[in-house]
Amino acid sequence: MLAAFANAFRTPDLRKKIFFTLGILAVFRLGSIIPTPNVNVQQVNFCLRQATTGDQQGLYSLINLFSGGALLQLAIFALGIMPYITASIILQLLTVVIPRLEALKKEGQSGQTKITQYTRYLTLVLALLNSTAFVTLAVNDQLFVGCPGLVHDTSIFPVIVMILTMTAGTSIIMWLGELITERGVGNGMSVLIFTQIAATFPSALWALRVARPGANGWVVFLLVLALGLAVMLAVIYIELAQRRIPVQYAKRMVGRRVFGGTTTYIPIKINQAGVIPVIFASSLLYIPALYAQFRPDAPASAWIQAHFVRGDHPIYMITYFLLNVFFCYFYVAITFNPEEVADNMKKYGGFIPGIRAGKPTEQYLAYVLSRLTFPGSMYLGILALLPSVAFIFLDANQNFPFGGTSILIIVGVGLDTVKQIESQLQQRNYEGFLR
Repeated sequence: MLAAFANAFRTPDLRKKIFFTLGILAVFRLGSIIPTPNVNVQQVNFCLRQATTGDQQGLYSLINLFSGGALLQLAIFALGIMPYITASIILQLLTVVIPRLEALKKEGQSGQTKITQYTRYLTLVLALLNSTAFVTLAVNDQLFVGCPGLVHDTSIFPVIVMILTMTAGTSIIMWLGELITERGVGNGMSVLIFTQIAATFPSALWALRVARPGANGWVVFLLVLALGLAVMLAVIYIELAQRRIPVQYAKRMVGRRVFGGTTTYIPIKINQAGVIPVIFASSLLYIPALYAQFRPDAPASAWIQAHFVRGDHPIYMITYFLLNVFFCYFYVAITFNPEEVADNMKKYGGFIPGIRAGKPTEQYLAYVLSRLTFPGSMYLGILALLPSVAFIFLDANQNFPFGGTSILIIVGVGLDTVKQIESQLQQRNYEGFLR
């Protein structure tokens, strides 16, 4: 593996792509620590230290995770990649509902280019809304409860400058991601997400060590590190697991040429939904917590504070687990259409050995998909509960580094990037990246 790394850096064009990607990531991280104009940096750092010792940061932990901690620091890249992720998910769901988007999806590259353009526009709209919301919270001293003075000037013009700066930061992040995709290594947006999440790992691990003085702190630190590596190996194993359904294509004459007669397979992963169900479930559970923050005197706020904010209550854990299972089935049902797959196979003369083409093939694919989605949903639900379990047994905070969302993205993006580097190496010297 080390020799393959050396070969990657010996190849001039691949070395250039790797260094270009690292340079873009350095600029990206720099923008994540530069504060937005009109921000009281000292007061923000003080409030942030107080928030990490309490329960407040859990309200924004998902968005703060995707921003690499830049959100609660009110940096110019405070929103991170989260608006683009949200826009992509919305467009993907609308593709099933709106016929025009479904037609664009079937047009191939030209249709996908238009959908990408719509995603950019929606990203800017969501970024404007998100930046307005968070700047308003900061101006009204509600971003950190009981910690005022986050901005120097609360008049209208400095506030507008802050909103426009954060929105422009999101557009720059989109541009940086597209640069990595075109001229670097890996999928640009995924690599940026990977970078922001990985940036929070050292501080989160060291916080577990500092919270316990003496030898006990080192024991917990090494225990969490070993547990994290074990979880990562298990996630890699399950993420690579798939059910391969064999497909054969009959021979057919087109003019004077013979097509078909080949054997292939349909790969169906155990975790077909990826990280999307965890994001959906986490976002949905933030709604009652935000309601309790903005309406602390409401009758239901005390109950929400006791059961849904800290994340260690059995009601919260059961609700979170069931939401992950539900959204896993929901997202798989939207993204994988057995009827469409069966029709395409029948159209091009393909069939599953032992299964008749048409309706029987559709029913067989739906049956296999349902059987695979069940263990996949259980896996996602258990993985998503790891931070809550760590909160109970290790007295860790909500930013436990080896949580469901973070570990899924780290492993998924890492595997995809390694495969891309391996394929580029094989194009040049036919030596694998992992041997």
